[in-house]
Amino acid sequence: MKVKNIIITGGSRGIGRALVEKCLKEGHNVFVISRSEALLKEIAEISNDEQFRYAPLDLATIEDYQDIHDYIKDWKTVDVLYNNAGLLIKKPFQELTPSDFLASYKVNFLAPTMLIQSLHSKFTKDSHIVNVTTMGAVQGSVKFPELSAYGSSKATLVTLSEVLAQEFGEEGPSINCVALGAVQTEMLETAFPGIQAPVQPHEMAEYLYDFGLKAHQFMNGKIVQCSSTTP
Repeated sequence: MKVKNIIITGGSRGIGRALVEKCLKEGHNVFVISRSEALLKEIAEISNDEQFRYAPLDLATIEDYQDIHDYIKDWKTVDVLYNNAGLLIKKPFQELTPSDFLASYKVNFLAPTMLIQSLHSKFTKDSHIVNVTTMGAVQGSVKFPELSAYGSSKATLVTLSEVLAQEFGEEGPSINCVALGAVQTEMLETAFPGIQAPVQPHEMAEYLYDFGLKAHQFMNGKIVQCSSTTP
């Protein structure tokens, strides 16, 4: 397979890290954006310097998304963008503050939105934007208490994906959502303490890897539900 230029947000742990390791193993160029520089350095130590690069940035607070171009100025195109970063705040609705909602929407909606906008000049009609969301953001799915900030902010990303698929049209990048169910991560433990998920991060990373590199040939503006359990 041709070497791809791949960007992954939230790639320092969990599914994101497993996805980074999978992409590097397959020989692709990978740029990771994450807040944890220490964890990113761990990946850098076991990777090829020419393959792997990273930016220790908090996408919820960055003021100029064009700064990201400095890290990939030699890339003519971005082939796959995985908007994987997420913030889960679990609180009863009556205890949620405006700051909680703003933080959720900044990470789960505004950050991927501005990143897509900033990188638009590097996308081609063969590029693929994969927005990683949750089953809790899918209309008609089972919902759970205390996840209103998380679910509603991720749901906006679903709608954005559908709209942009139409706006970008045939000459723009394809854009799809993958709505994840239970995967054994720190975030799942926060949402459902003690639960044992049927899927491990490396298994979901395998699925997302194939989806990012192939699914845009068959779909655009779609929400794929990827879950075998509830939750």
